Amino acid sequence: MTTSTRERIVSESLRLFADRGYAATSVAEIEAAAGLSPGAGGLYRHFRSKEEVLASAIREHIERTRRQISDVLTQATAYEERPLDVRLRMTCHAGLAKMREEQDLIRVLFRDLDQFPNLVAEMREGIVNPLYDGIATWLSAQPEFAGSDEDWPAVAAILGGAVVNYWLANEAMYEPPTRIDEKRFVESWARLGLGLVHLERTPAT
Repeated sequence: MTTSTRERIVSESLRLFADRGYAATSVAEIEAAAGLSPGAGGLYRHFRSKEEVLASAIREHIERTRRQISDVLTQATAYEERPLDVRLRMTCHAGLAKMREEQDLIRVLFRDLDQFPNLVAEMREGIVNPLYDGIATWLSAQPEFAGSDEDWPAVAAILGGAVVNYWLANEAMYEPPTRIDEKRFVESWARLGLGLVHLERTPAT
């Protein structure tokens, strides 16, 4: 499939923003990376500004995330015949894969997006919260949890947060927490999920 100039600009700009930082990346560098003549104004034929390029990158990731969540939830019933521990491991692997897929956007978020609170809000409402909501929806739909009055959004925040923290620690410090490899992490994550099957809730005091 042929990549359009606009798509190349968005893709290359996000890579450069992640590697160098938003402020340190010039329009000419984006143009050169996208195969345009640097400094000739090719970017401005598609975007009004460098900030609009960043906003477009975020919105494209938001739209892709929405489609992915919808697809996963639609396909979830296809895996109901598999044991719950297998389904949990698959979900954990999917979460880690999603973090890897969004790694450039995450780097930009932590490095530069405090300059753009409106874009942070778009990421929060368009990517982060829908991912946690998707986990909660997936958990509540599993046959083993049928009839449970578990607080699934809170459980999703804990389990999803563990995936995010594991990936971020690995990314920022170049190795996972206490050198726990991904296989061990996924296995333990699934065991925690399995524990919800027989968990009896204690009323809050």
